Amino acid sequence: MLLPLSWQTVLYIEPRNHSGLPVFLLLGLSKKPEIQSVLFGLFLSLYFVTIFGNLLIILAIISDSHLHTPMYSFLANLSFSDICFTSTTIPKMLLNIQTQSKVITYTGCITQMFFFTVFGLLDNLLLTVMAYDRFVAICHPLHYTVIMNPWLCAQLLLLTWLISALGALPESLTTLQLSFCAVVEIPHYFCELPEVLKLACSDTFINNVVLYVVTGVMGFFPLAGILFSYSRIVASVLRISTAGGKYKAFSTCGSHLSVVSLFYGTCLGVYLSSTWTHASRTGAFASVLYTVVTPMMNPFIYSLRNRDMKRALRKLLYSVLSLQGEH
Repeated sequence: MLLPLSWQTVLYIEPRNHSGLPVFLLLGLSKKPEIQSVLFGLFLSLYFVTIFGNLLIILAIISDSHLHTPMYSFLANLSFSDICFTSTTIPKMLLNIQTQSKVITYTGCITQMFFFTVFGLLDNLLLTVMAYDRFVAICHPLHYTVIMNPWLCAQLLLLTWLISALGALPESLTTLQLSFCAVVEIPHYFCELPEVLKLACSDTFINNVVLYVVTGVMGFFPLAGILFSYSRIVASVLRISTAGGKYKAFSTCGSHLSVVSLFYGTCLGVYLSSTWTHASRTGAFASVLYTVVTPMMNPFIYSLRNRDMKRALRKLLYSVLSLQGEH
């Protein structure tokens, strides 16, 4: 007979493989009952703004033929990725708060880790592809339409999705081979791989090697590509003689540069906080920056700093209001 589990439950299970370990416990951001309703309201609001904002970006790009260009095609994929990225963690957190349960099944935990990694990597690669697009637009403007043709854009998008899925597989597959000790409490609001590895009672050397290799490769090469693209962009812009020309060139990549700074800045902040403090609870709060705040801010950055996007959003909202007026 299975007994219901609450967050106070401590599971004492003999070390064995995952088939004998049905659940993990997500401890969340706080154990204090009095602030659970505050956390629920806050994260529900942030999640709603993230979904609504990114969905508006996607609909505006689809509805406006002037935005059917490589840059906005990549942006639409980034917005979709941000929706999925946030949806891998926040709904489960909200459900656990609402039901006063901390339980997540083993299958659910592994699935959450896999898709969290997939969409995290996808964000990273899409920002790299967008940097390349800006590099071609500014450094080779006369050949832009030839280089960034629809076939190449489709290939780049397919490649980013494929690499993201393949990059997430090694970490998930090696985790399946682990056995776990008695206490399966995760001091986090989602199944973050480093936290899950700490719970294993079997050797995690291979898992840590895979984690560092995937993180190193998927972090270094995209960031190197972005830095290379912007070094060439800066060098090209500095050769422009007029101040107006320089401003126009920089304005075309200002939004992307802001998103890149926010994405890598929050990720670096999470890494440094976990390295220096060695406190899981601090790392959980820091993770909110890149799992919630960054996907929520991206639509604001692109809509507020982009004339074409603001025009498309106004056109979309006007169309929606016109349809409502007719009814």
